[in-house]
Amino acid sequence: MGDYADLPGVRTWYEAEGDGDPLVLLHGGFCTNDTWGAQRAELTAGHRVFLPERRAHGHTPDVAGPLTYQDMADDTMAFLETVVGGPAHLVGWSDGGIVALLVAAARPDLVRKVVVIGANFRPGPECFAAPGMLDEMTPDSPYVQFFRELYESVTPDGPDHWPVVAAKVTDMWRTQPTLTTQDLARVAAPTLVLVGDDDLMTLEHTTALYRAVPGSRLAVVPGASHLVPLEQPDLVNRLILEHLAQDAVETMMPVRRAATAGADAGTR
Repeated sequence: MGDYADLPGVRTWYEAEGDGDPLVLLHGGFCTNDTWGAQRAELTAGHRVFLPERRAHGHTPDVAGPLTYQDMADDTMAFLETVVGGPAHLVGWSDGGIVALLVAAARPDLVRKVVVIGANFRPGPECFAAPGMLDEMTPDSPYVQFFRELYESVTPDGPDHWPVVAAKVTDMWRTQPTLTTQDLARVAAPTLVLVGDDDLMTLEHTTALYRAVPGSRLAVVPGASHLVPLEQPDLVNRLILEHLAQDAVETMMPVRRAATAGADAGTR
């Protein structure tokens, strides 16, 4: 069962279950909490899991004006402060991963560890492996039929509002996010960057994201697409849980992490 939280930006629907360290799951664009179905049982076994549905998604109503990642990040920070009551792990998929990065960069005091799955830090045309897909994602397109059905079944705005939301989301993808590598360098939380080897995001862009976030880890899942949490749930769940449980990364022949290891040794 879920409930609403009256946040400053939007009355937000969320679910919460399990016990342990708080963990917030941030769904992808056009999605609802239902898309986390393959993760919930394993993650709630050892964590208190919160699942907010962002503005214009699922049970959460749309708001006036365009959709922006910054507004959704602000909503998430308010959710952490008022509902979670403090810092939490953030696991974000696609758009949810972008929101997680924005929150981690702006409010390190609210973030313990981060997992970003199939996320980008530049607008879609710059990093999508199939940039022309955006032109085909009209409200009635078969490309979005699955998401349309998810939306229409639960939205408080009524099914007739779908074309408005669909246009807002695709417009956002064309022009946002606009993060720089300097912005990503402010992410202090231990971060796992996870992607399918045939993801919507190019591997080159994913690698740039991984290199820009200090001390991050990279996992490329073979035989997987942008829907890797659905396609490879056991492996994805294991990678998430191992990252959340691991205090430090130690390898026998560090290269990228060698400077960090040396700095850490100098402080002891």
